[in-house]
Amino acid sequence: MNERAVSDAPENSPIWYLDRGRALFAGPLGRNAPHRHSTPVFLAGLYEKFALRVGDGAWRICRTAAIPAGLAYEFDMGGAPLAVLYAEASAAGTETLSRLVCHAQDVSGARVGDDGEVAVLREMYEDRDSPSWIARGLDDLIGFAGRRERPVDPRMARVLDSLHESYADLRQVGRVAETVGLSPSRFQHVFTREIGVPFRRYRAWCRMRAAIRAVLDGSNLTTAAHTAGFADQAHFARDFRRTFGAPPRPPSRR
Repeated sequence: MNERAVSDAPENSPIWYLDRGRALFAGPLGRNAPHRHSTPVFLAGLYEKFALRVGDGAWRICRTAAIPAGLAYEFDMGGAPLAVLYAEASAAGTETLSRLVCHAQDVSGARVGDDGEVAVLREMYEDRDSPSWIARGLDDLIGFAGRRERPVDPRMARVLDSLHESYADLRQVGRVAETVGLSPSRFQHVFTREIGVPFRRYRAWCRMRAAIRAVLDGSNLTTAAHTAGFADQAHFARDFRRTFGAPPRPPSRR
């Protein structure tokens, strides 16, 4: 789909960053298969525009996009660097990330633009010492956009904290619902309304985050998969491709 030549971007190695409320990838990418996330994401072509398709819609060329949690999309970077910022519900909502998109229009629920807040993400990619200041840079970026306008329901906030602390906890939904005083059906409704995706999908995202964290801390993919509660590396690889649209690979910079 993307037949444009790759830009003269520096050939830096990809970076991964992960903290309690955010995750960031920046690096060269090709065409990713359709996939969806359990958090809102902000996409930014670091040096040029890229091809994006949301849901079953038409392909379009853009520089930035804010994709809500649970919305399927695919892109083609043609080998050029892309920054992908994942924001947990407690840190920023889709409305916050949408403010990073300039000259935006709504495309099947996503905000897609011809320009946006790219400079600081490009600097993170180009600076070999960026792991030492990425957290501050993301604080400034999300602070500029404005934090989530409406706080997460405190009951769901407690569930989120529990999931991040005990990502391998596979209790039935009914037992989790009991901890916040809700019926299973009401809990599922409130969780999806507040977070944007169903409980089980978000729990799978927490396990994926744990596996990525283990890799960033030096584990190989097999050890990381077991640490996060996946049955084996093949299970982890399938879920990784379903989440990110590409197979897992160890990061070069952390």
